[in-house]
Amino acid sequence: MSAPRPILLPVLAAILAAALAFAAAERLGYRAAAEGLDQSLLLTARAVEAEIGRFRALPDVAGEDARIRAALADPAGINNANLYLERIAAHTGADIYLIAANGRTIAASNWNRPESFVGQDYNFRPYFRDAMATGRGQFYAIGVTTGIPGYFLSRRIDTPHKGVLVVKIDLRPLQATWQAAGLETALADADGMVFLSGRSDWLYRPLSPLPQPVLDKIARERTWVGTDPAGATPLLRADAPDGFLGGAGWIGRDAPLPAEGWRLIAATPSATITAMAAVWAAVAALATLALAGAAMVWQQRRQILALRLSQSERLEAMVTERTADLAREVEARRQAENDLRAAQEGLIHAEKMAALGRMSTAIVHEISQPLAAMEATLTAAEITLPAGESRTAPRLATAKGLIRRMQRTIKHLKSFGRKEPGERRLTDLGPVIASAIELVTPRARAVGVSPVFVAPDVPQLVMAGVVRMEQVVVNLLLNALDAVEGCTGAAITVTLDSTGETVCIRVTDTGPGIAPEDLPRVAEPFFSTKPGGAGLGLGLSICRAIVGEFGGALTLASEPGRGTEVTVTLPAATAEAAA
Repeated sequence: MSAPRPILLPVLAAILAAALAFAAAERLGYRAAAEGLDQSLLLTARAVEAEIGRFRALPDVAGEDARIRAALADPAGINNANLYLERIAAHTGADIYLIAANGRTIAASNWNRPESFVGQDYNFRPYFRDAMATGRGQFYAIGVTTGIPGYFLSRRIDTPHKGVLVVKIDLRPLQATWQAAGLETALADADGMVFLSGRSDWLYRPLSPLPQPVLDKIARERTWVGTDPAGATPLLRADAPDGFLGGAGWIGRDAPLPAEGWRLIAATPSATITAMAAVWAAVAALATLALAGAAMVWQQRRQILALRLSQSERLEAMVTERTADLAREVEARRQAENDLRAAQEGLIHAEKMAALGRMSTAIVHEISQPLAAMEATLTAAEITLPAGESRTAPRLATAKGLIRRMQRTIKHLKSFGRKEPGERRLTDLGPVIASAIELVTPRARAVGVSPVFVAPDVPQLVMAGVVRMEQVVVNLLLNALDAVEGCTGAAITVTLDSTGETVCIRVTDTGPGIAPEDLPRVAEPFFSTKPGGAGLGLGLSICRAIVGEFGGALTLASEPGRGTEVTVTLPAATAEAAA
């Protein structure tokens, strides 16, 4: 019975180590997942509130217009109200309509379309009843006229002939963003019905079984037209851990949106955490068995050495064998040190990219909301602009165009905080480069150089995003301008050519060049060759990431004292894409 004991003890130790490692890794994994979900909830909640905030003041602004009040008092004014609401909808992208005190729509932005709200009776909708009773209302539902879901914001018009002005916001672009990003995110209303979700199989399902009074209210208000709330399977289960999504296979967190009375939900599959915990358990078990095996081998070698030491004729062979073992061990340790050093460098690079992602997310958050507020203010200014004012309107339009350009730019910066596929479409690189050169012209004049653009007469087509490729070329031109500043005979050349299967952009400068020891690191995040800390070291890193998303590559060639050439290579657009 004692023979198996030397084997049994290591096996038991390996099982214990695996169990402890699994429990610890799983606990840490769940904690990290919960923290990540909480952060995702915070960012998503801000995005939802920002989207709604763009339209929250619209019922108040439009409701003060004399054409709206005139339409309530006299049917002769309805046509002017229709045209006014149609113009607002064209500017904002939201549907807007006017309901008389009896609940029937008398004017709408879609007055001239088949799905017009005009003539429809919405007396049963809560947003109408609440606005008539308290002055304001808000309600999310599927439209009974169009079948399109939306968020309804309403405001009572306090005139002798009372009415309600309603703005319908389409929040489905948020849902499309979640789906494109693969986020397990959902929004539920006060009744617990999921109405927006990154997963289509969660949509229009209750979080928990709905009581009959709630089902009666939903039917009476026709909230979810075309769905079956009573027959839908609830997402939450009372017998599941934390009650979330049936428990098995999911980790879930939620947060309230008090202003809307909604509940925001984020989830992530737990299978990844379990699999990683299993890997750590296997590693712990194997390490324990390896240590036990090494101990047993070491013990056996001690016994063999004791026998061989008693035999002088075998002493020399034993010493030789031991020396060889030590040499192999030293080589193994040296190799292990090299592997560790490479792993540490990889971790440092990963941490730099993570820091870049966090910084990008913070910048996007801090800039996007003020831009949205500025756009809404300019829209309101356009709406309230006196008729015949020909000098102010173009300036407002120009300002809005600049704001939208900034919004498109920060959307691309957002891709460095969260991995999202870049927009690709058929793009002619010639106009993109010409536009980029125009953007850097003020800087080029200050440096005293005029970039030369050399391109063939035929379009050079690729599948890429216009704004992001323009961002790449602008960044490369600015780097070239920095390089040639103060140099005698400075010159910058941008060449666009094609080899049939690829399209190449080459930006060449006559600057001092890059030192050979710096060239391999020049595209790393936070590495800069500019003097005095003038650069953050992010430009080429961002350019390389953008080009990589479009299936291309960015390479550098430089010779100290003779300048630098940066080459962007992209796959040429196929005939199918061009069609």
